Amino acid sequence: MKRYVWMTLSLVLIAAMLLSGCAKKATPGGTPEDPYKVAFIYIGPPGDLGWTYEHDRGRKALEAEYGDRIETKYIENVPEGPDAARVIREFAQQGYDMVFATSFGYMDPMVEVAQEFPDVKFEHCSGYKTADNLATYFGRMYQARYLAGIVAGRMTKNNIIGYVAAFAIPEVVRGIDAFTLGVRSVNPEAQVYVVWTNTWFDPVIEREAAVALLDEGADIITQHQDTTEPQKAAQERGMLSIGYDSDMRAFVGDTVLTSPMWNWGPYYIQTIGAAMDGTWATHQYWGPMEDGVTGLAEYSPKVPQDVRDEVEAARQKIYDGNDVFCGPIKDQNGQERVAAGQCMTDADMLGLDWLVEGVIGTISE
Repeated sequence: MKRYVWMTLSLVLIAAMLLSGCAKKATPGGTPEDPYKVAFIYIGPPGDLGWTYEHDRGRKALEAEYGDRIETKYIENVPEGPDAARVIREFAQQGYDMVFATSFGYMDPMVEVAQEFPDVKFEHCSGYKTADNLATYFGRMYQARYLAGIVAGRMTKNNIIGYVAAFAIPEVVRGIDAFTLGVRSVNPEAQVYVVWTNTWFDPVIEREAAVALLDEGADIITQHQDTTEPQKAAQERGMLSIGYDSDMRAFVGDTVLTSPMWNWGPYYIQTIGAAMDGTWATHQYWGPMEDGVTGLAEYSPKVPQDVRDEVEAARQKIYDGNDVFCGPIKDQNGQERVAAGQCMTDADMLGLDWLVEGVIGTISE
């Protein structure tokens, strides 16, 4: 009898364990007892007040939204290249459910690690390679760049605007071109001078590049890097600037007229929500301004109301479907690249490798 009772209890216990295990497999995670583990790979420190700062704000928004249902961790200052694969792999080995890599140069390392860990989800910012467990995400920052260009085009007095550029990849070229198209849509005489730094985060080099542009006569400075040093350099010379990544006026002052900026919180919240409820699938997200991932920061008091109104009218045209890269558009040599009535495809924009009319400088190799 005792043996029968013991066998019965054992069978009940085994059945309960099996049911418990099945229930756990059916639920991707996201409970206080079993938090969904999310890792972030950063190219710089959150203290850059720019690119990484905004990604980390997005991570904090994720924590605020889901509380103890998730667990997040980040590693900053991870170099692009082979070492990135080691860092990504370590997160996968430690049982993280999803890994976000937040710089273009992490693309191939993430592809490599995603193949090794098919049960882990990976998201790469600004890249183009995907797999069943690897997605990409970015925003149409070129739209906000164009609007910022209108501000700069209206407010330059010297008709020389300086652009501190990072690496000669399509993302950066696209930003230069969109900004210049915005400038020249309201001021065809203005020119945009480009200096390349070949870095994402180097405060010293970024400042030196801005100073060189100011020495060339630029009275407005903008950039595609991650710190506020170009804005500070402009302010110290009594000049104006356009920020990038975050609302840099908050850190530098009213000489920053506005900033094309990122807001990653909504995307991170939606993506992790889908992962936790089991609806996540690989994708290539390239969201427009309407989604709120990109946009313009508040204007400086130095920006007149008529300029603001002009920018808002241009914004509405973009919302109505009149995108930035629609013809006629000529390149630096005066050759028509996009005919009137035609628009670039996403593939054209994602592979953009030429500079528009009005840009002074060449694409650095």
